[in-house]
Amino acid sequence: MLLNPKKHVFVAKRLDMISEAWQMPQGGIDPGEDPVEAAVRELGEEIGTTKAEIVAESKGWHWYDLPDDLIGKVWKGRYAGQRQKWFAMRFTGKDSDIDIETEHPEFSEWKWARPATLPDLIVPFKRQLYVDVLSEFQPILA
Repeated sequence: MLLNPKKHVFVAKRLDMISEAWQMPQGGIDPGEDPVEAAVRELGEEIGTTKAEIVAESKGWHWYDLPDDLIGKVWKGRYAGQRQKWFAMRFTGKDSDIDIETEHPEFSEWKWARPATLPDLIVPFKRQLYVDVLSEFQPILA
C-alpha cells in the first residue's frame, strides 16, 4: 500500500481485465526472497519507482481465491489464488516519478484514492482482502 502525503492510496487499472479492475501494486515473492525485498522489487516493476519507505507490515498473511470462472485463465493456470504479505509505504517521490509504462506494463492508468473508496474500486473476489488490509493499517491511515 503506497501512501502519498495526503494519506491517499495509489491504485492502478489493470490492462488485462475486460471490466474496470483497479488494484494496489502487489506481486509474488521469488524463492528465497525476503518479503520486504519482494515488496520493493514489485513496486519498481509495476510503477517504475522505488521512492518509498516502509512504515508498517501486516501482522500475518492475507489471501484471496480466484472465482471458478478465472481459474485456469490467469497466471497460466498455475494458481487458484494468492497469499500476500502487505506493507504500508510512504511515497517519498513526486507524482512525476511514477511511470506505469514499465518493461512489462500491467496498468493502463493510475490515481491516488481515499482509502474508504478502495473496496468499491476493486474486483469482487479481492474486496474482503482489501477491507482486511485497510482495517489492519487503519492507525496509519487516520
